[in-house]
Amino acid sequence: MKTTKLLLAAAVLSAFAAGASAEEYQGVLQFQSTASRAAVRADAVVASHSPDQYAEGASAGVPVAIASATDRATVRTQAVAAARAGDLYAEAASAGPTPRLSSTLDRATVRAQAVAAAHGIGSLGL
Repeated sequence: MKTTKLLLAAAVLSAFAAGASAEEYQGVLQFQSTASRAAVRADAVVASHSPDQYAEGASAGVPVAIASATDRATVRTQAVAAARAGDLYAEAASAGPTPRLSSTLDRATVRAQAVAAAHGIGSLGL
């Protein structure tokens, strides 16, 4: 039984060893070019100064300014009017201004209560 398992393991390992092989070294590749060094250098300078044709999104550079038919003063007037109109997308935008609350206590009483709360007089029961 032990010998059978050992022979089976050896057969499996030899099958894996036969399938595994290392790459052969081909050496350094030799390029044959017809362009001179000066021509290659000139092409490199042109490519480095031209925009990146493979860039996407934010790295694509500064976008071209779009010409507007509206003048600056009109846009400013519209912005001021929109700012004074309030937040049109707020939940209570259609409710109008909030009503002013009035208190039944006078100013001195409210101040005395605030001082007492700040010093912890009311919480200690003194």
